[in-house]
Amino acid sequence: MGGSKNVYASVKAYSKRGKLLTKSDFQTLAESRDMEELVTRIKNTIYANAVADIQKPYTSQKIESALRNQLADVHYSISKTSGRSGVLEAYYMKFIISNLKLILKGKVLGKPQEDIESHVNLHAEELIKQRDIVVKALVAKDLEEAVASFNSVKFGEEISKAAALYNEKKNLQIFDTYFDKILYQYLAGSMKNYSDKESTKLVAMDIDFYNILSIIRGKFWELQEDQIEDLIINTGPTSKELFGRMMAASTLRDAFNELSNTKYKNLIPQAENDLDAIAEFERGFEMMIYDASRKSFTKMFSFANIVGITKLTSFEVRNLAAIAFAIEQKIPTETTMSKLILEEE
Repeated sequence: MGGSKNVYASVKAYSKRGKLLTKSDFQTLAESRDMEELVTRIKNTIYANAVADIQKPYTSQKIESALRNQLADVHYSISKTSGRSGVLEAYYMKFIISNLKLILKGKVLGKPQEDIESHVNLHAEELIKQRDIVVKALVAKDLEEAVASFNSVKFGEEISKAAALYNEKKNLQIFDTYFDKILYQYLAGSMKNYSDKESTKLVAMDIDFYNILSIIRGKFWELQEDQIEDLIINTGPTSKELFGRMMAASTLRDAFNELSNTKYKNLIPQAENDLDAIAEFERGFEMMIYDASRKSFTKMFSFANIVGITKLTSFEVRNLAAIAFAIEQKIPTETTMSKLILEEE
């Protein structure tokens, strides 16, 4: 981390943090009666420029795409200001990974290319000149050809494993998990160069989230232990032992209970039903990451501020996209608000 660059990026992160939307801002947006009112209300926030050029009729998809454009710009500029940090580059990969997930899942479902294309926004790729990899997958005629288009890429092997496991289990989330693995492996690798305790804490939490959730999902999908093992990113002996015990647990409930002696003990879900338990755990963990990101601003001029703002702006755009979807689907405001990642009262 370059010293002066880091300070400048940290100051920038602080100013962005001051502009984050509040709970009442989200409430006002969620209370919009229709898409038009929502867009008008977004125009009174820092996202005004993002939505300025959206053409009517307004859809949640157009709004989300416009917001993701702005988010890519924000993350790109934070990453550039702080001197091309590996950790920030890994977080930036999220944009590309989410497009690749969309494309491969679209191919599995046999969707026509135009349909998939309408959901894919290549702005993030254009900023870092990485369009080709996504476009190649997009124009492939089927899943097999899309998977083959990654042969020359360093994570090609993971994608062919995902396709093989999908063919066996027929669960689309397998693609999400393997693509996340690529992302978090990259993140774990880039974290080795940091001595800053605060920022490594945030990144380590993200990697724990990925690992624990992969074990839980793997058990839910009834994968073999070696198949689950393949999803795990190795982070150290203590977690290795914990993960081993979780994988060996006979039920999902037992696997969750292995967390009772860890810092994640409060996240053990109460729900009886397995699917509900996974959703409850996932939300609890995301709230914990959100809180940790907010607390990363206690010390000025640290790299943690920069990681923190990267995460907080991502949560913010996700919340806005959820609101747009809810208004389009006529979901009640209270339901929408309860699903957002926000400060708890």
